[in-house]
Amino acid sequence: MGKTYRRLKGSQNLRQRLVLATLSSTPILIENIRTDDTFSGLKEYEVSFLRLLEKICNDCYIEIPSATTLKYKPGIVIGGSHLYHDCGVSRSIGYFLEPLLVLALFAKKPLTIRLKGITNDSKDPSVDTFRSTTLPILKLFGVPCEGLDLIIESRGVPPNGGGEVVLAVPIVHSLNQAVSWTDEGLIKRIRGVTFSARVSSQFENIMIHAARGILNLLLSDVHIFTDHRVGPQAGKSPGYGISLVGETTCGVFISVDTTICHARAGEICDFTDDNKTDLVPPEDVGRQIAFVLLEEIKLSGVVDSTHQGLLFLLCALCRQDVSKIRVGKLSQHGIQTLREIRDFLDLKFIMKTDPRTETIILKCIGSGMKNLSRKHS
Repeated sequence: MGKTYRRLKGSQNLRQRLVLATLSSTPILIENIRTDDTFSGLKEYEVSFLRLLEKICNDCYIEIPSATTLKYKPGIVIGGSHLYHDCGVSRSIGYFLEPLLVLALFAKKPLTIRLKGITNDSKDPSVDTFRSTTLPILKLFGVPCEGLDLIIESRGVPPNGGGEVVLAVPIVHSLNQAVSWTDEGLIKRIRGVTFSARVSSQFENIMIHAARGILNLLLSDVHIFTDHRVGPQAGKSPGYGISLVGETTCGVFISVDTTICHARAGEICDFTDDNKTDLVPPEDVGRQIAFVLLEEIKLSGVVDSTHQGLLFLLCALCRQDVSKIRVGKLSQHGIQTLREIRDFLDLKFIMKTDPRTETIILKCIGSGMKNLSRKHS
């Protein structure tokens, strides 16, 4: 007899719910999806993520019986090579990468997939951030370096995209390392990369000069590289941006990024000026992102706000031992992830505030998630 569907409501945390439902083999029924919105039901990018799940899983069952209802019965994560998925242009590739990384670790075969769409925008972490910061976090939990890579073949920004990346993820039997990660250390160097597509390459030099004008007052070891794209590698829309990463003496990576581009259809872009045609000058972009990085560093966590949810999820999935981590102010995404972990894995984190630093220390005993699909030698 099959499992009873777990009944959930609302559109919040859809990716986390689908990932945890898949890993825990829990069928879910989600109702009342945006019933109070002007445009109710699933968004285009959420449907695209469901199609991606179908490509990497066998025997998963997806039904949308009405515009505001979703039934999902997990299958087996297969993985595979030479896969392809068009992520569309309503959300960036970054929206798809985090859940894909976690699921692929527990697949039957290593995953290699080409993703097409938007590589950099203002909503989701950029592909540069995933390459410089997210992948090293996976390695901390025992994920092997061999076979773990993200290659940026072309850039794509809103509104028309045109970017492509190739993601490779190895499989694991389990995340065999619990972590004790509470010392963030001191910033020893800052690295970064700028990009420009279908605009002058001088925009990158201006951003670098402005960012270094702030950061070099505090640290001498600051190197920011350029990635100017032309032709097909520049995608279909003009844009530019910068990603910065602060590395500490304890191996912590704190990352921020921003992208300047034209708005998608129907959106109001945060980065346009009053006439809604000109974009923020690159000099202002460089200064602003430098201050954003300093604010993230000031929070004194072992990950930046963007990566809290992923860190909590990896701690929950690792071996049955105590993990202890320190974060700054809890992000909304982090709080939502903790709730979903509690509901799907029956696992709770113990939280304690450190009055000295005003940071939060979390402890949990991992669930010991096993990759039952992996072939053993």
